[in-house]
Amino acid sequence: MTLTPIIGLEIHVQLKTKSKMFCRCDNSGENQPPNTTVCPVCLGQPGTLPVANRQAIAWSAMAALALNCEIPAISKFDRKSYFYPDLPKGYQISQFDQPIGLRGFLEIETKDGLKKISINRLHLEEDAAKNFHSVDGKNTLVDYNRSSTPLMEIVTEPDLRAAAQAKTFVQELRLIMRYLDVSDADMEKGHLRCDANISLTDQLADKIDYKKLSPKTEVKNINSFRAVEKAIEYEIKRQTELWQEGQAPKIQSTRGWNEDKGVTEEQRTKEEASDYRYFPEPDLPPINFTPGAANGFDLKKIKASLPELPQDKRKRFIAEYGLTVENARILIEDKNLAAYFEQAISELRAWLISLDETEGTQAEIWEKNKAKLAKLAGNWLLNKLLAVSPQALENVAPENFAEFITLIHGNKINSTIAQKLLEKMVQTKKDPSVILDEEGLDKGVEQKDIETIIDQIISQNQKEVEAYKQGKTTLLQFFIGQAMRQTKGQADPETLKNIITGKLNN
Repeated sequence: MTLTPIIGLEIHVQLKTKSKMFCRCDNSGENQPPNTTVCPVCLGQPGTLPVANRQAIAWSAMAALALNCEIPAISKFDRKSYFYPDLPKGYQISQFDQPIGLRGFLEIETKDGLKKISINRLHLEEDAAKNFHSVDGKNTLVDYNRSSTPLMEIVTEPDLRAAAQAKTFVQELRLIMRYLDVSDADMEKGHLRCDANISLTDQLADKIDYKKLSPKTEVKNINSFRAVEKAIEYEIKRQTELWQEGQAPKIQSTRGWNEDKGVTEEQRTKEEASDYRYFPEPDLPPINFTPGAANGFDLKKIKASLPELPQDKRKRFIAEYGLTVENARILIEDKNLAAYFEQAISELRAWLISLDETEGTQAEIWEKNKAKLAKLAGNWLLNKLLAVSPQALENVAPENFAEFITLIHGNKINSTIAQKLLEKMVQTKKDPSVILDEEGLDKGVEQKDIETIIDQIISQNQKEVEAYKQGKTTLLQFFIGQAMRQTKGQADPETLKNIITGKLNN
């Protein structure tokens, strides 16, 4: 029996507005003492009235547009009733049938190429408080600082077919939220939380009737990318065994992910929408996205504020700069790193065009050289500069890094000197030309001096010379290393290799 996993995700993104969703309380409660960023409104006391946070609505609309969602002319808030200690009002202000975003999609890279994951909805709601359970399970403390924090919920269609795809989707979504600058989207801090809905089917993979699927199981408490993948893999395995035993799930249920044990554990049966007794929130007016509406939201203005999104930037870096897919992926993962790279490239372009010996139009000059310079800059940035220090980007200005790349590109320094120079740049924050002058790193070694040094090394290591001549050619690196030490790293390794090889083979 061949079983196909059917996976959908519900992802909550905590917005980093200054104030909470329906009151003016400070929204940085996670960094404050328990129960100090609260007021009668977010504690749900009788007689209080909520006022919607316009920034949260605008950011949610921007996120919906970034995820290719349709924005309705009118959206509204609803009451979702359920009773837990972390919900002071006994209901949550959320959205039911008229959310901010509908019918969107996000494309992700899979082992089989691009896969479009449809998004059912994006809606805005308030977060609940946070429970802290005692080790013995007998007591629960509640911190209401998080209560009424703006929370976006993004619900996918069941288009995912593997745990790795789900992990990639969440990673891509986090990156988008960070590029939009609406959330820190830190899973470990609870800024981004993921629930996974999993079921299996024995229907043919390309002819699935979603109305005939077995009841799904929702897995909660997933707080890392690794946990997303591991929890779904475990649940697929667990349900597969049930199917093989003829006991496929018959009811929807909720299970929690136990990170320590690496298993999902039963929590409760899954509620349906009817259990929540949704009805329109009477204390909040509808959200109006109609063009020109009084007190409404201008979608054209919101759309114009969208930055270049990660996928578009990734494709552009590959096409425009000739970067490898992997280097482009790493650069785009951090928007500040991507911006640093582009600033350095801009400086390199200006330097190249300013050279007297260049011929042709500016566009022709750059087109001829950009791939080599971009590759050089990308490799030194990712593999060398970032490895020197966590403060590397802060200490080395993009224009200084670009100047450093020109020195390598023009063969004015070898790779050994370049590494030393880069470390000095991070330590001192000085221009590379200043450091070269102060340290004397650019003086190099005269050819005749190199010849003398190599002759001495060969004379002092006759045992190794004989071993080399008898076939142990790996000793060539030994001689190069000795010569690099004698020249204090100022000789070009390739030049040393050629001279030493010539002398040893004679």
